[in-house]
Amino acid sequence: MRLLLDTHVAIWAVNRPERIPAAIRHSIEDPSAEVRVSAVAVWEIAIKHQLRRPDAPPLSGHQAIIEFESAGFSLLDVNATHAAFVERLPLVHADPFDRVMLAQAIIENLQFVTFDRRLSRYDAAILTWP
Repeated sequence: MRLLLDTHVAIWAVNRPERIPAAIRHSIEDPSAEVRVSAVAVWEIAIKHQLRRPDAPPLSGHQAIIEFESAGFSLLDVNATHAAFVERLPLVHADPFDRVMLAQAIIENLQFVTFDRRLSRYDAAILTWP
């Protein structure tokens, strides 16, 4: 299985795994799975952490890199093809971070793991839960 974790799922996987349903958590923890986290997720964490709002991520961008790599997740860089593919996505979802990560998942043939059910309206391999 080849997975790309949405930002909140990546954070939960390393800090609050109980928030992820057991079946999905087992897919993420499966030693044979290729689990990726986008550089976009690290960027989103860094921006939101710096704002220090009550709902800000519990870790900085630098801490996120360390925790993701310690968990065995590979970081996926953004390239121009990923960025340009965003214009092909219908405007179902306005969040630019999610749209780039979804473009990456489609181009790289990864299943996108997210709690955001709005993303399931895209014609893409999405793994989500209620």
